[in-house]
Amino acid sequence: MELYDVIIIGGGPGGLSAAYSAYRNGAKNILVMERDRELGGILQQCIHNGFGLHHFKEELTGPGYAGRCIALIQDKPEIQTLTDTMVLSVSKEKKVTAVSPEKGLFTVQGKTVILTMGCRERTRGAIRTAGERPAGVFTAGAAQRMVNMEGYLPGKKIVILGSGDIGLIMARRMSLEGCKVQAVCEICPYSNGLTRNMVQCLYDFDIPLYLSHTILKIKGRDRVEGVTVAKVDEKMRPIPGTEFDIECDTLLLSVGLIPENELSMA
Repeated sequence: MELYDVIIIGGGPGGLSAAYSAYRNGAKNILVMERDRELGGILQQCIHNGFGLHHFKEELTGPGYAGRCIALIQDKPEIQTLTDTMVLSVSKEKKVTAVSPEKGLFTVQGKTVILTMGCRERTRGAIRTAGERPAGVFTAGAAQRMVNMEGYLPGKKIVILGSGDIGLIMARRMSLEGCKVQAVCEICPYSNGLTRNMVQCLYDFDIPLYLSHTILKIKGRDRVEGVTVAKVDEKMRPIPGTEFDIECDTLLLSVGLIPENELSMA
């Protein structure tokens, strides 16, 4: 079993910065494990600018910021990286069991294990929206990766639930790709996104924003055909009689994040 001074689970900017910090502080044998095909984490799909002002003192795109972090650890023999590697468990003895197409099932041990796995998006199951299970329901982040990295459009007529920054940014992104964003619905009486994103992503594209509204039902069996929307009261309960339908073929969910903390349960 290979022994490392430091094992870092997660190869996004946090994990890469941790690896660089460990290297600068004298660690001689560092391993970074990343489940995706490339290092850089979620920033690889965030092609808009606004990153790097605090750390690098200049405005960068997401891939630009990720590239700067990757450059910090490149060409350093003390730092090894494994991509396309899924960590399955971490024991109390700091033994890390993982699997990858290249190495199969394997176990390594670290004197220190650092968890930098970030978060995952809440899905339809987490918010319990009624309806069948048609194609065309995506998290906003999944759609962002499809468009920005894989080169696919998830649909043509879009409704977005949630007005956080990722939802607003995807409203603009889908509009720039020629899609029609029918509406953004937000259960709170205010938007959860930055003011600049409200202006640049909604107002500049004349996209309707329904505050204090939520989606009651997803319509369609094989493919999304529309959604039923209703106004909510101060306790976020749907108000009877306020329902209306919006035609769409795609629903993007921007309804919060869940920490990727399962490995810490060991």
